[in-house]
Amino acid sequence: MKNVAGGEPKSLADVAPEAVLLAGAGRAILLQLANPAVGHGVARHSSFAADPMKRFHGTLSYIYALSNGTPAQRKSVQRQVQRAHRPVKSAAGARSPAYDAADPELQLWVAATLYDSACQSHDALFPALSAADAESVYQSYAVLGTALGMPAELWPASRADFAVYWERQLGLLSVDATVRDVATELLAAKQAPGWVKALMPLARYLTVGMLPPAVREMYEFSWSPRKERLLRALFAGTAVLMRITPRRMRHAPMKYYLKRLG
Repeated sequence: MKNVAGGEPKSLADVAPEAVLLAGAGRAILLQLANPAVGHGVARHSSFAADPMKRFHGTLSYIYALSNGTPAQRKSVQRQVQRAHRPVKSAAGARSPAYDAADPELQLWVAATLYDSACQSHDALFPALSAADAESVYQSYAVLGTALGMPAELWPASRADFAVYWERQLGLLSVDATVRDVATELLAAKQAPGWVKALMPLARYLTVGMLPPAVREMYEFSWSPRKERLLRALFAGTAVLMRITPRRMRHAPMKYYLKRLG
């Protein structure tokens, strides 16, 4: 299938290298945590709130390798993630659901948050994709789940099907004190490098502003019409900047992570 310009339709390989899509990274993480099984699983088994850069580096290496890496790099990150997830499981407790990092439904949710958050950033900063390109990009995002072992048929068949799945999942999310504490620790970034701490006020602002309003309320984040207007102005200014920024600069983080993988 070709797009209206006569070329091959876009895919994950085309959109993933854009560094500004990282604007939605915090949104994706907090949406993941708002799934009770994921949130409590992280609270019990993961140190990523105390050491957010480890998870951040791992996620970017995973996405960049799967989207634009060599076959060897793709296999390497798959093995690393699967090895890290294998022992992460626990039975249900009195106040917490059972958790298994290898659960296909949870893998689907994590991949879905990455896709939807990337869409939010892309739509705010770049011209809208054609219908064919948007559908092709969506289909290619399934690899973020299938590479972990998620059955391919679990990924909703189309963007329309995904929209139904997404709305249904948003209705199942909940945030309690345990998950809220994880989010607070994550956004405080007390153990992060100095340059990350310097960027955290902006990261927190983007994360809170980009969350669905209902999820924002679950986390008890404050927001206002003024903050919303400032967020839209920030996106508008960044969109202009993207038009004049050379591709090599926009794609520099991906090049860095692929080089790290060797």
